[in-house]
Amino acid sequence: MNCMRTTLILPDNLVDAAREATGLASKTETVVYALKEVIRRKRIDELKGMFGTVDIRLDLDKVRGRSKSRS
Repeated sequence: MNCMRTTLILPDNLVDAAREATGLASKTETVVYALKEVIRRKRIDELKGMFGTVDIRLDLDKVRGRSKSRS
């Protein structure tokens, strides 16, 4: 994994609250976690946007090799 060193000005109370909420040990871990979470949520929103756009019609009896007239 490539990493870059950078200087950020972050509100102390926000970072402390995030560290406490996540239980992470360092500020770096907390920021990395937050970035990953933003990406994860964006991907979820994109998947939700696709909801209902795929029309799948299956005959489950046919797929399972069953005859329609079962006793």
